[in-house]
Amino acid sequence: MNIHISPLRRRGLLMAGILLIGFACGKGPLPYQNAKLGFADRTEDLLTRLTLQEKVDLLRYDSPAIGRLGIPAYNWWNECLHGVARSGLATVFPQAIGLASMWDRDEMGAIADAISDEARVKYHEYAGRGKRGIYQGLTFWSPNINIFRDPRWGRGMETYGEDPYLTGELAVPFVKGLQGHDAKYLKLVATAKHFAVHSGPESTRHTFDARPSARDMAETYTPHFEKVVKEAGVYSVMCAYNAVYGAPCCGNKFLDDLLRNKWKFQGYIVSDCWAIHDFFEKNAHHVVETKEEAAAMALKAGTDLNCGDSYPALVNAVKQGLITEKEIDVSVRRVLLARMKLGQFDPDADVPYSSIPFSVVDSKDHQALTLDAARKSMVLLKNDNRTLPLSKEIKKLAVIGPNADDLEVLLGNYNGYPSSPKTALTGLREKLPAARVDFALGCPLAAGLPCFEALPSKYLYTDETLRQHGLQAAYYDNKDWKGTPKHARIDANADFVWRTKAPFDDLAYDQYSVKWSGVLVVPETGTYALGGEGFSGFNLTLDDKLVTKWNSEHHPHKEYEMMTLEAGRKYRIRLEYFQDNTEYAIMRLLWSAPRPNLKEEALALARSAEAVVLCMGLSPLLEGEEMKVKVEGFAGGDRLDVKLPAVQSELIREIQKLGKPTVLVLFNGSALAFPWEKENVPAIVEAWYPGQAGGAALADVLFGDYNPSGRLPLTFYKFIDQIPPFSEYDMTGKTYRFFKGEPEYEFGYGLSYTTFEYSGLQAPANISAGDPIPLTATVRNTGAKEGDEIVQLYVSLPDSKFRVPERSLQGFQRVHLQAGESKTVEFSLKPAQMDAFDDNGAPWVLPGRVVVSIGGSQPGEQAVTGKRVVQKTVNVAGSLGLPD
Repeated sequence: MNIHISPLRRRGLLMAGILLIGFACGKGPLPYQNAKLGFADRTEDLLTRLTLQEKVDLLRYDSPAIGRLGIPAYNWWNECLHGVARSGLATVFPQAIGLASMWDRDEMGAIADAISDEARVKYHEYAGRGKRGIYQGLTFWSPNINIFRDPRWGRGMETYGEDPYLTGELAVPFVKGLQGHDAKYLKLVATAKHFAVHSGPESTRHTFDARPSARDMAETYTPHFEKVVKEAGVYSVMCAYNAVYGAPCCGNKFLDDLLRNKWKFQGYIVSDCWAIHDFFEKNAHHVVETKEEAAAMALKAGTDLNCGDSYPALVNAVKQGLITEKEIDVSVRRVLLARMKLGQFDPDADVPYSSIPFSVVDSKDHQALTLDAARKSMVLLKNDNRTLPLSKEIKKLAVIGPNADDLEVLLGNYNGYPSSPKTALTGLREKLPAARVDFALGCPLAAGLPCFEALPSKYLYTDETLRQHGLQAAYYDNKDWKGTPKHARIDANADFVWRTKAPFDDLAYDQYSVKWSGVLVVPETGTYALGGEGFSGFNLTLDDKLVTKWNSEHHPHKEYEMMTLEAGRKYRIRLEYFQDNTEYAIMRLLWSAPRPNLKEEALALARSAEAVVLCMGLSPLLEGEEMKVKVEGFAGGDRLDVKLPAVQSELIREIQKLGKPTVLVLFNGSALAFPWEKENVPAIVEAWYPGQAGGAALADVLFGDYNPSGRLPLTFYKFIDQIPPFSEYDMTGKTYRFFKGEPEYEFGYGLSYTTFEYSGLQAPANISAGDPIPLTATVRNTGAKEGDEIVQLYVSLPDSKFRVPERSLQGFQRVHLQAGESKTVEFSLKPAQMDAFDDNGAPWVLPGRVVVSIGGSQPGEQAVTGKRVVQKTVNVAGSLGLPD
């Protein structure tokens, strides 16, 4: 956004409608408009003035204005998983799984504070211009704190990994940073999602009924949700698509009872989008027959706000006797109170967050913060023969792979749009300005997935005479291509990104449309991918036949079709694009042409280089939310296996045969299996989807300007048959806590350019049930470089009569140590951190041994003998049932 509204004008625009009635009558503000009264009293007053229809309207995610009461329209849907998403310019931090690999509570809080600063100023700018649509409000549907229990789940990248303790510890500062620390007003509303027992498969999420044991429910699927409710005061929870114990989550009174009665949750519950449709859809849960029954069921179960179009049926549901207006009032009260707490009915001068300057958006401070986060998130998996760090004296570096120069793998999903993103190729070139840093694609990400690029102008012509390259472009001042074009010109191609700016100054930046037309002539006969990436929507035709289309206000998306095209033939091509109320306009005409020599090009480049950086892995084009992926091995956004795609592995083997110093860099959102590469490639770095500064951070790590310190927040298995089927929600055999096999890389794993040793673990030999265990240990940097160590505390209960994890993370600290420096770390293990759950899900501290381990990894014989971990046994006398 480059439009700035002064605080004075903004305040006037915001308050004009709200105070209109009271001041027009000459009586001053009504009680609900009086900022001097308490929020609860104001909410009750406003509630008494609403009609049934108005109450129901307030429970829609796209709530319309209530003009007679001065209540502006409000759209509750917004996203900020790792930066303000889908709302134009924003700082993009590493994807959530990357943030988790920092193991850094303080950094999570700082990142959330930066995100909420940007979110607040965007909201005030929007409101000042009268814009109250999707992605323009203060209620954010983040973070996603589901447990990444199976690496096949496509949305696992959005989570903080497989462990409930780590997830909760990182989610608490993130939620607090989003919601702010003012005693009266919320900075934003954070939403913990998806409640509960939700982690794929994506293809069955509208029908799946999860039935975990009471033990798994209490031990794995809910403790982190409880933590963000009790410790962070999260003000919103999103219920999931799937069912739990026979009832859809958004219509499940069991979950509402857990939140509100047992945990004392004070906020509101919002449905996942169109989840309530699933109640009556015949190909979904189909637990009721009508929309009215579905809406009543959801509201009675405690779902206050509906993302979808089901709640308008509540008016008829009241008439049909399915629900009462008094029951509706409960939810209306909750959502109105949330808007009150956000300061939406108060002058900006009263709300401290309204004074944040717009200059914070993608500011230098925030850019520095995301660079720091990207560095911290990267995990050094292997470094044989000290291959890393690379020498800055290198004169010729080969950068090879489909993820080396791809913006998508920086941004992940649910992302914003940075001003200066740094791909791996860009970062490495900037790191070695005097060297020759050359790039070769080498291979596609997976067989059958196109390698997209903007369709080159040299194959496009304005008409069938083929005299002029480019496309005829007609620009309209509406979103429907109506009337006479406002502008006409020749564009080399449709390859545009407009950041809150229209193609011409006399077009509204958020309402226009474009038609491009011409002739396509391909250079050789073969199979091509033809499509586009657009936001808000587009239609692409070839010889007047529809190739593909996309229409969504939610996010940009690549759509394409594979087709055989003949060399020399003139194909009439037409692309129609419209922009409809988004802050960030994208239209790119894309193709993937036959390129049979990708491998040979990469090998030739590698042969001539001093060192090779291979940028491989996955992509948000392959893994994500309910996707239409047309690639073998991937389904609906999920994966069918965890192996590195074969086409990549084949190239890596060929490169490795050359004997060059080689580094494999993986960009992905979920665990991968690469046994050959682990054994044969000398250096491997896990980079995740690292955000806008990912390339710069990677260069810092590879060349030793930053000592890697990330740790895995999930288990990397050797092969998929090591774990039970994807649809199995029983935790037996899954994640480090219950997996008994040998992983490829374990949860908590990560190397450094220095070494650390542990000693002097102090712990009492005996305690009584209910007592805490004080722990201290010394960690020393025994190497030659300064660096960060992630100190990890694990607990095992070998004598428990109940099923318990093999071990469980119960503490961690990030410690910075100079070469040779030592520090003492302290922990206090609470009774609840050494509990075991019975068959009913009740926690107990039982008599027997509690084995405590402190170190830089999970305990094991090699870790203990190598002084990477120190371990002691504490004996517990007596037993104690804990509050559940």
